[in-house]
Amino acid sequence: MERTTVNDTAKAPAAAFTGDVYVTPIKKAEPPSRLIASLVRFTPGARTHWHSHAGGQTLHVTEGIGYVAGRDGQVIRMRAGDTVWTPPGEEHWHGGTSTTCMSHIAMLEGTDDSDGTTWLEPVTDEQYTAAHQQR
Repeated sequence: MERTTVNDTAKAPAAAFTGDVYVTPIKKAEPPSRLIASLVRFTPGARTHWHSHAGGQTLHVTEGIGYVAGRDGQVIRMRAGDTVWTPPGEEHWHGGTSTTCMSHIAMLEGTDDSDGTTWLEPVTDEQYTAAHQQR
């Protein structure tokens, strides 16, 4: 058994996020475990770029309201307490609404040599706005 102290929060990189997003690492992959977990905080209008995960991803919302959307047009409105699973390889994005912050714990499994995330292009303003209209 081991207790770790709180890790420093850092601004998420503009190469993978739009707007102001802050990440606090919770768990790094340390063999034999491949679990990676982070607390991610999105300000209003902030979101990830399109991306996918080799082993899928679980998002557990801790505060606020936000969206997760897939390439197939499916949009899930998430609230505090909700948990959403995106399967391996599914291209998606997630973030806060245009008027509210949203925080979630992001959990995924890394691979032997990376965190298993494939980052793609930014979500356009039109795609982001369309998610709001699918309430």
